[in-house]
Amino acid sequence: MKKLHVRDIILIALIAIIFGLIYLASDGLYNVLTALLTPVGYGMLANDIMMGIWCMAGPLAGFLVRLPGAAFLGEFLGSCVELLAGEQWGAVNLISGAVQGLGCELGFTFTSYHRYNWFTLFLSATTTTIVTYLYDFIKNGYSYFSTFNMIFYFVVRWLSMLLFTCVLVKLIINLLVKAHVVQTN
Repeated sequence: MKKLHVRDIILIALIAIIFGLIYLASDGLYNVLTALLTPVGYGMLANDIMMGIWCMAGPLAGFLVRLPGAAFLGEFLGSCVELLAGEQWGAVNLISGAVQGLGCELGFTFTSYHRYNWFTLFLSATTTTIVTYLYDFIKNGYSYFSTFNMIFYFVVRWLSMLLFTCVLVKLIINLLVKAHVVQTN
């Protein structure tokens, strides 16, 4: 079995730094969305809309490094960078990063780390949606929602994951390959 090399660790760290800063920058958009949606009773939906953005480091690291644990590390370290850069959530952000990383990693686990394609990213987006939704179901009180809202919030989160952690991550990978920055074979 292939092991992590220094270049893999550097790549994961670079992904974590870049996305940790993107996560930090996106907090302002989250705050605006929350403020806009709160008067109509859907302020918490901003979390589900933004979730895909906040989970991009894991699938990108998992797809590029192609080793068990890479997706988890990419996502968790991204949350560490966001925390150290001064984000608004505090240390609980590390728990969220670990939960998101676990969800990302599961998608790669289900393919036994042998398939790296759209389907793997779809699996990762779906498992991340399920794991993070269950976490928010407990942490953020989603259990008190009506059945309609439970389903609605889940679907919005899943669509966000599909857009950002599947489609956008695959486009980034394609650009990196085309620019000869990375090789995926």
